[in-house]
Amino acid sequence: MVNKLDDAFRFQQEALSLLSRRQDVLASNIANADTPGYLARDMDFSQQLKNTMANQAVAKTSVSLSLTSNKHIEGKSVPFDDSQLLYRVPDQPSADGNTVDMDRERIHFADNAVKYQSGLTFLGADIKKMMTVLSQG
Repeated sequence: MVNKLDDAFRFQQEALSLLSRRQDVLASNIANADTPGYLARDMDFSQQLKNTMANQAVAKTSVSLSLTSNKHIEGKSVPFDDSQLLYRVPDQPSADGNTVDMDRERIHFADNAVKYQSGLTFLGADIKKMMTVLSQG
């Protein structure tokens, strides 16, 4: 039973992690909208999620920051393979080589935020259902 619960939560965890990473990529595109030569990037979320779920045995190694003072907060992160990011093909390329289309980026950013919030809502509902079953049993 624990494995089934772990698998159910793992899917939501991986989906939320990928959505969070995609939000960072989209935010980077928006931040570099005026940077000459900047190439907008994105990821194929569905394919990334399929790959992640298929590679369950692959262990992720975390990256940690070295502390230069005992007052610093330790930071840890799981690296993301940027080679999985795709370049956007612009509808109308700019003269300076920048491929960011702000309208498209805003739409993708808002859509991704809604998907992330929905994922949190689904995860919360799953946890509530599990707690209800456990309290009745």
